[in-house]
Amino acid sequence: MTQRKPMKFKYFYQQFFSHISIIIVAFLLLSLLFAHYLENLVYENKTDELIAYGRAILSDIKESPLESDQIINQYSNVLAARKMSFSMFDSDGNLYLVNNHGPAIKNLPRSYWEKVTKGETIVVKSDYKSFDQDGVTFVILPHMDHGKFYGGVLLTSPISGSVSMIHAINKYLLYAILAAFGVSFLQSWYLSRIHVKRIQRLRKAAAQVSKGNYNVHVHSSNYDEIGELAQDFNNMVDKINASMLEIESLENRRRQFMADVSHEMRTPLTTISGVIEGLKNNMIPEEDKEKGINLVSQEAKRLIRLVNENLDYEKIRSNQVRLFKEEIQLSEVLEIIQEQLSMQAEEKNNQIVVEASPDVFVYADYDRLVQILINITKNSIQFTTEGTIWLRGKKEQDHIIIEVEDTGIGIDTSEVENIWRRFYKADISRTSNLYGEFGLGLSIVKQLVNLHNGEINVYSEKGKGTKFVIRFPAQMDPK
Repeated sequence: MTQRKPMKFKYFYQQFFSHISIIIVAFLLLSLLFAHYLENLVYENKTDELIAYGRAILSDIKESPLESDQIINQYSNVLAARKMSFSMFDSDGNLYLVNNHGPAIKNLPRSYWEKVTKGETIVVKSDYKSFDQDGVTFVILPHMDHGKFYGGVLLTSPISGSVSMIHAINKYLLYAILAAFGVSFLQSWYLSRIHVKRIQRLRKAAAQVSKGNYNVHVHSSNYDEIGELAQDFNNMVDKINASMLEIESLENRRRQFMADVSHEMRTPLTTISGVIEGLKNNMIPEEDKEKGINLVSQEAKRLIRLVNENLDYEKIRSNQVRLFKEEIQLSEVLEIIQEQLSMQAEEKNNQIVVEASPDVFVYADYDRLVQILINITKNSIQFTTEGTIWLRGKKEQDHIIIEVEDTGIGIDTSEVENIWRRFYKADISRTSNLYGEFGLGLSIVKQLVNLHNGEINVYSEKGKGTKFVIRFPAQMDPK
């Protein structure tokens, strides 16, 4: 039985309907609140107007009782012009004077009538069903004198005008809502399309990466999360691309290393095998046996150096090397290096010169410092013929500076940074050096300098020699 695939609901429609639904709900709520507020406002204004007229009538009659008829007639004309009317009632609730019509005051609920007799103003909206008339608003104001109830005034106003005004306002409000809804519809559609297109660009770019294309980039920004996601995507692609290039470079160097190692190991193994077979079968004259044994010994040591360099590099790279630091007189170390390598330098007609003050001390591991300097110096000897190699030591502010400079063939500017890579050799045809011949020496030097919290730089130009500059911290390690 085949499983049905879930129905897709595109992100565009999710965005669009979410925007529209929010706008519709917001408009409905605002419309209902506004209509309710407007209706209450109209009734409150009408009620305040009736109360103000009622108080004015009672006040004028109280101040000029002899002119009450004239006052009542004046107010009757004014209120009639505003489509309002009023009637007076006595303490028993009987209507008299002017219009002499309206709801019977006696029909008020007892609680309302008690409030009127106590001097409270009563406001009754048109929807109150206990009265005989509909479609009007009633305001009842009591006439009190020294706390005694003498009756009051009843004012009425039709609500038809107010209702028609409310209907007109609601109609225009509806038009405004429809217009705003139409504009918001277009805006929601447009904004949803923009967001979906940005996500589609990311999706297409991700598809390209999944196919192995690591050179794709998408437009990024910092003003929203999608823009930041695009920026993170670009950073990811850049790192993947750099990693792939590094992997490719490592693979190329690995293949080159294996070819070099195979070539280097084949020669000594062939020599060792040939000498042993000759000794075994008595094919080597007696006077040449000692020479053959020495040759086997030299070739075996050569193979051991290859293994040791690889093991040494892996230990340093995995932080398995423990340093035993101490104060070391730099001039003494440089002179030892000069003495140890003097024979190799003389073979190529080179001269090693030491320039260091006896009062310069470096805080380092003695064995590893010697290893660093031997690697660099042998490298200089290898690529220098009939030249000079300087070993310098000096103090500058908070650092001890060690320089190894030669007048050799130099390194091409494009290859300077590559010399620190494992298995890298600036000139693969030069593999005759006795130390670092497999491209591991300078990689080990770099790691050892870093373990000392120092830094090493190389300055070189093709045909103009090379200078290695090592900087160690001058202060003693707190450990």
